[in-house]
Amino acid sequence: MSIAEENTYLAIGLKLSSVLLFVVMASLIKAASTEVPPGQAVFFRSFFALPVIVIWLISRGELLTGLKPASPRAHVTRGLIGTTAMGLSFAGLAILPLYEVKAIQYAMPLFVVVLAAVILGETVRKVRLTAVGLGMVGVLIILWPRLTSFGDADSRLAFGAMVVLAGSLCAAFAQVYVRKMVATEEPAAIVFWFSVTAASLSLVTLPFGWAWPSPSATVYLIGAGVIGGAGQILLTNAYRFGDASVIAPFEYASMLFAVAIGYAFFAEVPTVQMLAGAGLVIAAGVLIILRERYLRIQRGKARRHVTKYG
Repeated sequence: MSIAEENTYLAIGLKLSSVLLFVVMASLIKAASTEVPPGQAVFFRSFFALPVIVIWLISRGELLTGLKPASPRAHVTRGLIGTTAMGLSFAGLAILPLYEVKAIQYAMPLFVVVLAAVILGETVRKVRLTAVGLGMVGVLIILWPRLTSFGDADSRLAFGAMVVLAGSLCAAFAQVYVRKMVATEEPAAIVFWFSVTAASLSLVTLPFGWAWPSPSATVYLIGAGVIGGAGQILLTNAYRFGDASVIAPFEYASMLFAVAIGYAFFAEVPTVQMLAGAGLVIAAGVLIILRERYLRIQRGKARRHVTKYG
């Protein structure tokens, strides 16, 4: 087996491991959500991820890089958007089944395509537009039972679905903003300062009902922070060893993990309609990824042609 193949398998393993850790993190947040509000959960998730991230940066010799942002304002803005996304996601976890939250969050890459075209001026052609349309149909299928429940006993579930969808939109804004930041900011600084700003910004919610969690909930919250930090490191390393277009589709393994964990620990059973909608959204996401890979290959061929004959 060649080194390239070994790196690809390593990248896939790291990606799957990070996906599993993020689902476990979400499960811990959900378990603690009966005792603490979303803002408090954001604080624990962000604050207790910091030691893990700092140790990782020290091991890579990048601590000084991580501590020196080129534009503090950019990090604050990214932190505000990302913290809002995280808070909305955690609020949704307190209301909806784990698998449903994950399914709705699959709308995020679709929003990224649209926002990248509007904000960054990226060209969006027929294939990606078709994929976005297909994915939005899937999202509508997932949301439809909740949208039709406004005004009755299940209106809280409808509200939860809208909260998660809004969080996905905020996460898409954050990702597009990070695309702009990487032109001037080091990845280490982006990772470190997001946890710092998220932990700091979450303190704004302190006057609005933070609670003293039980010992078990405290363990869940601290565990969510540590596991979330570890998941971020695994994800970062995955993209170091493998091409994004190869490992990105493995993000959708989170649905399998969410269904299994939700069933085992929360007695949650997904409906056929929800799974069908999630399948459409996943298909749309994979189509976008494959399209990006094709375009990247074509651009590479064009550059080689210019180098050879230009």
